[in-house]
Amino acid sequence: MDVIYKVCCGIDVHKNKLVVCLKVKGKKDVIKEYSGQTEDIKSMANWLKENKCEKIAMESTASYWKPLVNIFEITNLKYTVINARDYKNVPGKKTDVMDAEWIADLLQHGLLKDSFIPTRQQRELREATRYRKNLTEERARELNRLQKMLEGANIKITTILSDVMGVTSRNLLEYVLENEDEITEEKAKELVVTKIHAKLEDVVRAMNGIITPFQKVMIKEVIEHIDEISKRILNMDKLIDKYMEEYEENKKKLKRYLE
Repeated sequence: MDVIYKVCCGIDVHKNKLVVCLKVKGKKDVIKEYSGQTEDIKSMANWLKENKCEKIAMESTASYWKPLVNIFEITNLKYTVINARDYKNVPGKKTDVMDAEWIADLLQHGLLKDSFIPTRQQRELREATRYRKNLTEERARELNRLQKMLEGANIKITTILSDVMGVTSRNLLEYVLENEDEITEEKAKELVVTKIHAKLEDVVRAMNGIITPFQKVMIKEVIEHIDEISKRILNMDKLIDKYMEEYEENKKKLKRYLE
């Protein structure tokens, strides 16, 4: 079978351990073991460079391969990340050393299928968008929790306003949470600063519920949490926009094409 790489490396990746097999054509395999710490990964990368390693292959195990990729990119080492289902292990008892040797052997003969690995910028953008998605889902859960708490206090704000976190809603809620007095029509007129379809008398009836001191504390905590999440979403939007700047011209071209 043809040898594609004269010097290559197979790595069996674990959370706290890296088993490395350096395969050189015509020589005995060299097996080394490193920890998953950054210092050890850098030491391994330097060792591979010293041995003029042409390419490295490793399993896409959980997210343990990502620190290796980051360092390989910095040190200009060529690598590939493979999926375990795309290759078969040697028969018999499975060991970490055998895995590393088998990966190196398959790589040397060009028998491994590369997995798609986005660029560092694409990976960072993906991480930012995924985190933003998680934040929006968490915010939606907190909004549902807030609405249930308000219903428990018999405050029917959702019957008069669609956005429970809008400016007028916040004004009304803040008054209810900070004052013992019920809202009057005169006060409601002062607090309603956006256009709404409900009459002032409907606002008064909706907001004058029965709210205990405990409920006030809990509602304040949830609102504060929602505000915090909203701020984080805004921060992610700014970060994502920054990453997307280089695609602005392509976005404009696509928009013109679709028009």
